[in-house]
Amino acid sequence: MKVVVIGCTHAGTAAVQQLLTAHPDTEVTVYERNDNISFLSCGISLYLNGDVQHLEDMFYAKAADLEKLGATVRLRHDVLKVDHKNQTLLCQNLETGAVLHDTYDRLIMATGSYVVVPPLFGIEDEQVLLCKNYLQAKKIYQTAQNHHRITIVGGGYVGVELAESYARTQHDVCLIQSPAQILDTYVDAPLAAQVAQQLAAHGVQVHLNERVTGFSRDDTTNALLVEVGAKTYPTDLVIVCTGFVPNTDLLYGQVKMNPQGALLVNDYMQTSDSHIFAAGDACASYLNPAHRNVYLPVASAAVRQGRLAATNLFGPKQKNMGTQGTTAMMIFDHTLASTGLTYAQAKAFGFQAGTVTWQGDYRPAYMPSTAPLTIVLVYDRSNRQILGAQFFSKHEVAQSANTLSVCIQNQNTIDELAFVDMLFQPNFDEPFNYLNQVAQLAQQQEKQAGTTPWKKGGN
Repeated sequence: MKVVVIGCTHAGTAAVQQLLTAHPDTEVTVYERNDNISFLSCGISLYLNGDVQHLEDMFYAKAADLEKLGATVRLRHDVLKVDHKNQTLLCQNLETGAVLHDTYDRLIMATGSYVVVPPLFGIEDEQVLLCKNYLQAKKIYQTAQNHHRITIVGGGYVGVELAESYARTQHDVCLIQSPAQILDTYVDAPLAAQVAQQLAAHGVQVHLNERVTGFSRDDTTNALLVEVGAKTYPTDLVIVCTGFVPNTDLLYGQVKMNPQGALLVNDYMQTSDSHIFAAGDACASYLNPAHRNVYLPVASAAVRQGRLAATNLFGPKQKNMGTQGTTAMMIFDHTLASTGLTYAQAKAFGFQAGTVTWQGDYRPAYMPSTAPLTIVLVYDRSNRQILGAQFFSKHEVAQSANTLSVCIQNQNTIDELAFVDMLFQPNFDEPFNYLNQVAQLAQQQEKQAGTTPWKKGGN
């Protein structure tokens, strides 16, 4: 079988490794427009704040590694066209300009995503940068060395991480977000406000409900200006972090896509064309608590999907379990983690949603030290199933988000979480773990509302 993989970051790398490990005789060709593979863009902020000394450490595989497995890796090659009916593609060598034709028996689309570039006047200014790949990260790092004032446009995951990194390196940071809260797709407003307070406490100017309308230069000083309606903010460098869109133009009109242009796949990562598989940021993911496909570009899903696509290439073997969109980040000395749906998302999806917020110390006060912990639990009041959770604390609570991810995956209820067996040891928690306690708080809320526990199987 001849397999072509287009794109080789998370999903593409995982697919090639899995495919050639399980089926070493497969003919595999990789086309990648960059001069590198497997770049961890989620590590850019670690490099910017000095936690990681070398940006090159953010590559977890090299082209030579895949070639040792038997793949033909063509870096700096841009695929110009895919013809799904004839199973052919047209490609250009970006170094020489030469155009070549290729064929495939199976195609894995791992083309990823690209940064949304809003149609703003002045966005072509050399001091207005994007943040996604290795070359962009290098340019951001080099430019920031000689510029003190940095403005970040977009208060999502990447924007907040960059704001935190630059504040830690003594830059003057301004974060501009058009919605009324930061991290609006990850946490609900009250917890987002706590994160914004942490940023502000470390000198970050957080501007909410403000939409950037363009960029210009001061006529006198030539300073870069960020235009927000009638206001302007002077700055030295702008980083645009306004989200990602799937890079799927090659298959437009050839296979089924969702309204955002993400490729729709079945449980085995197969598109509507049985010869084409997709993984990573190029495709939609099945979000389990929402019971629907959504566009959710995260590295953890990309790696799993890439491996599954390769596993199922010779026939359906292992289903994709879907995702809860579990994620976490460090905000100075705090851990922020989330999984599943926020309360706002659950309401928007039409759930009869309920939510509780538990606040307390993660372990007993008689211990030498402890730390406050905030947990937001979101659940479906009609059947009491857990829909999502959010965590914020100086204590490392990211693994608790993983625990709640499993609960959502398994359709557990607040009643099951309230009494599920968890360890008690004063070094780690109270007699009832904080996950038990937040679920018990939800039980109390429902009892006060007069609802009764919904029993699985009708028993």
